[in-house]
Amino acid sequence: MDARVVLLHLWTACGVLLSLELVRIDAEVYTNTWAVQISGGPEEADRIAKEHGFISLGNVFGDYYHFKHHAVKKRALTGHEATHIRLQKDPQVLWAEQQVVKIRKKRDVFEDPTDPDFPKQWYLSDPAHQDLNTKEAWAQGYTGKGVVVTILDDGIEKDHPDLISNYDPEASYDVNDGDADPQPRYTQRNENRHGTRCAGEVAAVANNDVCGVGVAYNAKSEVSVRMLDGEVTDAVEAHSLSLNRQHIHIYSASWGPEDDGKSLDGPAKLAKEAFLQGITQGRGGLGSIFVWASGNGGREQDSCNCDGYTNSIYTLSISSSTQSGNVPWYSEPCSSTLATTFSSGNPGEKQIVTTDLRQKCTESHTGTSASAPLAAGIIALTLEANMNLTWRDMQHLVVRTSVPRHLSTGDWRTNGVGRRVSHSYGYGLLDAGAMVALAQNWTTVGPQHQCVHSMLTEPRDIGNRLVISRSIDACWGRSEFVSSVEHVQARVTLSHNQRGKLAIHLTSPWALGPNDVSSEGFNDWAFMSTHSWDEDPQGEWTLEIENVAANSHDYGVLSQFILILWGTGPSVVNRAASDFPRPSNNSCKTFDAQQICIECSPGFSLFLQGCVKLCPLGFTSGPQLLNLSLENWVDLSSVQACLPCHSACLTCSGPGHLVVSSCLYQNQVQRKSPSAGGLKKEKGPEQQEQVPALDSDSRDSGSSPLTTVVALLSCAFILAAFAGLFVFLRKRSGCPATGLRTTLPSVYSHSRGIHLGFHHSQHTQRNARICYKGIPTVWGDEDMVTYESESDSEDVDGQSERTAFIKTQSSI
Repeated sequence: MDARVVLLHLWTACGVLLSLELVRIDAEVYTNTWAVQISGGPEEADRIAKEHGFISLGNVFGDYYHFKHHAVKKRALTGHEATHIRLQKDPQVLWAEQQVVKIRKKRDVFEDPTDPDFPKQWYLSDPAHQDLNTKEAWAQGYTGKGVVVTILDDGIEKDHPDLISNYDPEASYDVNDGDADPQPRYTQRNENRHGTRCAGEVAAVANNDVCGVGVAYNAKSEVSVRMLDGEVTDAVEAHSLSLNRQHIHIYSASWGPEDDGKSLDGPAKLAKEAFLQGITQGRGGLGSIFVWASGNGGREQDSCNCDGYTNSIYTLSISSSTQSGNVPWYSEPCSSTLATTFSSGNPGEKQIVTTDLRQKCTESHTGTSASAPLAAGIIALTLEANMNLTWRDMQHLVVRTSVPRHLSTGDWRTNGVGRRVSHSYGYGLLDAGAMVALAQNWTTVGPQHQCVHSMLTEPRDIGNRLVISRSIDACWGRSEFVSSVEHVQARVTLSHNQRGKLAIHLTSPWALGPNDVSSEGFNDWAFMSTHSWDEDPQGEWTLEIENVAANSHDYGVLSQFILILWGTGPSVVNRAASDFPRPSNNSCKTFDAQQICIECSPGFSLFLQGCVKLCPLGFTSGPQLLNLSLENWVDLSSVQACLPCHSACLTCSGPGHLVVSSCLYQNQVQRKSPSAGGLKKEKGPEQQEQVPALDSDSRDSGSSPLTTVVALLSCAFILAAFAGLFVFLRKRSGCPATGLRTTLPSVYSHSRGIHLGFHHSQHTQRNARICYKGIPTVWGDEDMVTYESESDSEDVDGQSERTAFIKTQSSI
């Protein structure tokens, strides 16, 4: 047969299959709900629903009711005739109809704001899409409406033509002068312009022919607390942070201790209490959201880990990137930064456009002071999409949707769950469109657990190098058990004659790269890291203190090291329940030196220092590494123990919680996280969305994409058959086939000195390090490779690399 005839038949068959599939896609989709007209009132409607296997969803209006049937598929291409006929035959049912899905589109038409300076706001709208993706959020209909943001600063010019429409006088206050008017104090140098500039970034009005637009431009959400134009005390800060916490949703602060590389300062007693009350009582118990600028001390080699405001678990710390995606000269790298927005850079690079004093506009707002309000505006859009988000939900959304691409730095690392993270950028650039999309169907995270481990039994001399390792269980078996980390704090107390010589490294069980901060002598200072977000903290943690410029006269003592884990865990086990297994030592096979059971007899599992036949709800039996303190023990082995299920599961099966287990029954919350491994391609926001639990109805429904896949595979098979036939006919006719050659990229580049690979060994992953690192003797690029490529195209193994963070207080 001629090859052209064969081709014609094949393409015809393929077209028929696709046409059939398109018909199926356009067909009506039947739900498992019915609209029913019943005479006799609500009680009669409830009786009929129960009699026919329905659940009554309530009265629509009049005699019409809404029923749901759980035995019917949630989505199907055909109606459920049997159920419908049985219902309709009931003498009390006057009319019934199975409900179908109707396609409805919003008739909003989004157009770019017409404000004269909007084209200059490159960070909101960039032709190359290297922006904060705010236009996507606006196109979804979110502009911050109904969200209240306060600017904690030196006041705002409330009568500015681009701010007056969004000014909220009922939620503004002047803490400095003790009145309700936050108008700034005017001077010849306009030094009190900071608050007005920050306010315009959040809520400058759109389409009014004045300046540019705010991120949350359509919100009645511009309030201000004037508190920086005067003496700032603990009471002033606490008053500002706690003002009207049931009305205000977001507090934006672009200030902190001196960024001089020497200050170690943070909130005092009242301000600490204001933060705590804010996250526990604010917004009706959902928690106030505190957005903080990470600091401008980069030139002074300052570290935001030494700023107690940005270093707090209660604040959402925001760093900066230049227009070109580089680290600004003023940026402070640290492990507490969660994400990044744009701001100013080197001379010649664009800056931030916003409102200014004396009813003017400016194109020169700079520093992390300009980054935090942009983040506050994006958070306002996200809250409008879901007003039920807690303060921790918002941090989860930031972690899951922030984008590392376009941001260049040499310290990008992949953590234990496959996310890219950096000390300069946190988890990357905020993505407004992705945040509002993920927020709409977000399920609130579980209660916050706090697990505290004291890692030091007695003071230790530091010498030239001190290493302390300890395997922890993350409070396993107790109500405070943490199976998925959010924040990690290393609370350290040490003394040293020349503290600037010291470097501290904290090694996590799962991290794949350094996580560095500096210690220059600290008294009960808690370094905070967000880099282990969603990792399992169980395993060995190591603290290493090194004197990077040691001499014989140096002396120092570490007197405290406490590891504090914040995160989520399985539902609290009710030990008083009648079905709760009672651990017993009767089936214990091996005891340690303290007569604590460490191994059970065959058929039993270790649980709460005893043995049980069956593990309780939320746990599954599996192998656990035997952790012994006996000096004469040589051979490490594993024992059978009750291991906690993933937080998404109530019950599970599988070899344990350190690997992916199968949920037998799902918990209320389920999150999609990349699996641990080596180098991963950066996932876009659409790949990081929340994954709802599937039930049998939805899996079996007619709307499954299986038919689409079958059709496409059929076409692919037909085309492959044609290609084979074509090659065969060409050979028969004596024509040479065209040679195809594919070059695969090498995973090892000798020229760049980078080793890229995929790690399949779990043991290898759990031995990698997070490091808290101070400044070496010379601030420079020793032992550091600088990568000029885009951050989403390369990764660094970097086991031996160290990043300097804090300028030394003393001369070395």
